[in-house]
Amino acid sequence: MVSMPEEVRAVLTALEAAGHEAWCVGGCVRDTLLGRTPEDWDVTTDALPEETMALFAPAAIPTGLQHGTVTVRRGGRGVEITTYRVDGAYHDHRRPDGVTFTRSLREDLARRDFTVNAMAMDLRGTLRDPFGGREDLMGGVLRCVGEPERRLEEDALRILRGLRFASVLGLAVHPDTAAAIHDRRQLLAAIAPERIWTELCKLLCGDNAAEVLRRFPDVVAVFWPEASAMVGFEQQNIHHCYDVWEHSLHALEAVPPDLILRCTMLLHDIGKVETFTVDDTGVGHFYGHGERSAALADDLLRRLRCANELRRRIVRLVAWHDRDIPRTERAVRRALAALGEEDLRRLIWVKRADNLAQAPEFRFRQQEIDRGEAILEDLLARRACVTLRDLEVDGRDLMALGFSGPAIGAALHQLLDRVIDGALPNEREALLAATEGMTREFPSQKNKG
Repeated sequence: MVSMPEEVRAVLTALEAAGHEAWCVGGCVRDTLLGRTPEDWDVTTDALPEETMALFAPAAIPTGLQHGTVTVRRGGRGVEITTYRVDGAYHDHRRPDGVTFTRSLREDLARRDFTVNAMAMDLRGTLRDPFGGREDLMGGVLRCVGEPERRLEEDALRILRGLRFASVLGLAVHPDTAAAIHDRRQLLAAIAPERIWTELCKLLCGDNAAEVLRRFPDVVAVFWPEASAMVGFEQQNIHHCYDVWEHSLHALEAVPPDLILRCTMLLHDIGKVETFTVDDTGVGHFYGHGERSAALADDLLRRLRCANELRRRIVRLVAWHDRDIPRTERAVRRALAALGEEDLRRLIWVKRADNLAQAPEFRFRQQEIDRGEAILEDLLARRACVTLRDLEVDGRDLMALGFSGPAIGAALHQLLDRVIDGALPNEREALLAATEGMTREFPSQKNKG
């Protein structure tokens, strides 16, 4: 008996008891065969939507009756049940204009995107696999169901979904499917940016993200055309043995599957093409590429409707990736104050990966990065003062000394700067004494006028 949530098993049991066919379908079957824990469990049945509604009332919710979908609430879980269907024409390259219900499971599976997603499994673990999904899955192959061009034209998002599955599941895209992806890639221009971003995020965090991006840079260029210039752009510098795109992919491979890190590494050198110069000896340079890369990354992420805070953190790391942080307590304190612990640790990953993606004879910088990380660990162990919250005085202390209004914040920031620089100990008496000579109040706008 296949392992599945009790709520899902109860739904299948109820449908079968009422005389209907009932199968788990799609990703949950694929993941079960791979020994992974499915995130979602979808059910398909020959029961018409109104029959499903009547069977599970009042727990049934009509979440998509026009497409045959009913959601049943069981034990806090929503189980989506969809009637076998055949899709109509796809004029917008995203959703069918209409659907026709069918009593054939095979016809329902035939409309799905990839063979590994076109399998169904019942309560007893019986597998229905008319298109060879299990064989493809075990062979590590991603293949469209039927004609790949038709599948991708129906729903252009399948182009990125396919690359995401290849990245996350470690599947090799079948040559026919790969050719169709390259040929139909411009269809992605019709897809909402938010949907592209959702798929891209999952793709980037897959174990095989770099290899997928290596094979399909032209797909990325549909929504990030600036990235296409990186492919094959030779750096003409002894520090680099790869072109800009290949360097970025090697750097991406060298960081954990964290979205901020992966996105940072993909974009950290995107400004190199625009800032490239060659000196009199024929050596290539990229002066100011960090700032230009950050500006481009900001624009690219805005286009895909990336959440503001996530975008801000990625762009900041891109801007910092080539900044030299001296291996001194003062410099690391400054970086910690600017970035916070979480993102300074990410910056260490960024710098390690960037260096590891350079020519082998220049990877000695890992030792310098180690020294900087050791200073950070020491500062954290000593609970070094790097934020206003860490100061041994606060606004109430300054108010007692006669500070008022904006002068309080200004004084606290001055004290913090001096502590971070090591010019002042973070001790209450020393901090209070240091306020002597500071302006205690700001003139009002009225007095300024």
